[in-house]
Amino acid sequence: MTKIKRNAALFAASAAVLSLAAPAVTASASTADDTRPPHLHWTKCEGTGLDPRQRCATIEVPMDYADPHGEKITLAFSRIPAENPRTRRGALFLIPGGPGGGSLDQPTSKGQKLPQEVRNAYDLIGFDPRGYGRSTPVGCGFERSDLARTKLLPWPAPDGSIKANMATARRMSEACARNGGRLIRHISSANEARDLDRIRAALGERKISAWGVSYGTYIGAVYNQLFPDRTDRFVLDSNDSPDTQVERAWFAAYEVGAEDNFAQFAEWASRPGSPERLAGTPAQVRRLFLRLAARLDRAPLPWPGANPEELNGNVLRQTMLDSLYDPDDYPALAKLILAARKGTVPPAPQAPPEPVMQNVTAVIAATVCNDVAWPRSAAAYEKEVAESRVKFPLTAGMPRNAAMCAAWPYPSQEPAVRITDRGPSTVLMVQNRHDVATPLSGALELRRALGRRAVMVTVNSTGHEAYLANGNACGDRTVSRFLATGERPGRDIVCD
Repeated sequence: MTKIKRNAALFAASAAVLSLAAPAVTASASTADDTRPPHLHWTKCEGTGLDPRQRCATIEVPMDYADPHGEKITLAFSRIPAENPRTRRGALFLIPGGPGGGSLDQPTSKGQKLPQEVRNAYDLIGFDPRGYGRSTPVGCGFERSDLARTKLLPWPAPDGSIKANMATARRMSEACARNGGRLIRHISSANEARDLDRIRAALGERKISAWGVSYGTYIGAVYNQLFPDRTDRFVLDSNDSPDTQVERAWFAAYEVGAEDNFAQFAEWASRPGSPERLAGTPAQVRRLFLRLAARLDRAPLPWPGANPEELNGNVLRQTMLDSLYDPDDYPALAKLILAARKGTVPPAPQAPPEPVMQNVTAVIAATVCNDVAWPRSAAAYEKEVAESRVKFPLTAGMPRNAAMCAAWPYPSQEPAVRITDRGPSTVLMVQNRHDVATPLSGALELRRALGRRAVMVTVNSTGHEAYLANGNACGDRTVSRFLATGERPGRDIVCD
């Protein structure tokens, strides 16, 4: 999604982020359009493997932007300065995926993968969003079983029943009402965009550039909508639909994303000569997977150390969904399928520390549920789940099901930000043709919404995250050129 995307990997990344020490001094940000930045006290970011040039600072921002002089929270951010001061253009914000992800360490980890000419031109800025990591954190005290991936994404029971999902929604929402404090009500996509503008002001930048990935593309689009005159060069990579249903629409997108990307996996898993070959044709791979998932629905395999401690049909389906994010994960999925067919399981994946999982899950819950109102009646979901199970058997009704927001105790603070074509033309979109989490169809919707403000590069590649990850050389060159020089294709292009 991150959006709620591949949080097993996200949890692990979060553990590293949480090891960073908070700076010793906090500066209060003034109004977002104040040209007089506060004094920032930059300190060493503690942690392993970090670039020694990276420094951290904090500012205070309103918990509730409707009450700007009320209670404050802390935002933590980091910076690696531009490597050539003579050619420095400004600040490049690394906007993380999620919800429930941070980029505080990304000037080191991700930023150093950028080409030299981009690193010469920009200070690289990472940050932890409100509620997360080294910013003022939030937690709900969820039961350990509710931290399972198959609870975060609401998989129906094997017979299609959603009774247990509604009970999970009530239990998790009640935990957030009990333990989340006031902050849980003020975590949202719009507030994250406002927070970015406070960081911009604190840095003394008139405008910012950005590289937003996955859920970060929505934050980037919202920032462009709220603060259009403060944008320089924005790269939106692996794009979310701008649908005003926000996360509800993103959940639903898993239907088409899984069908499209499983076909890529099935083609790989049926190639002759592969040690992980599952069947002779892609169609046979699909049938094998669906039959195995149904068998595990009826007779789960014990899986000590996992959460839950069994390999059931939904755990297999969730593992499939996670593995489709990156073709490098295909072998692990194939090995799990081969083992399960024999009635065995590999060692359980190591879980991140529970405090990290608690924090990430609380931020996901707050963002997803505060951004848009979800139906509260089971009947509203039952019909859609039943139809989805027939049309999209790989995802078994999950994308249309009741998430924890079906019982969220708080109303949405404000309507979802409507993305429009009004504003300067500062956006370059890059999108893989095959992407399980942010399908091409959703990216095309964002492209239409942005109109003349954007140009889109469609990359003929498979996997989530295109630029410098699962894309191709043509797409990478196009994005790097835009960031370094501002040169952008005159029209939408396809990179084969």
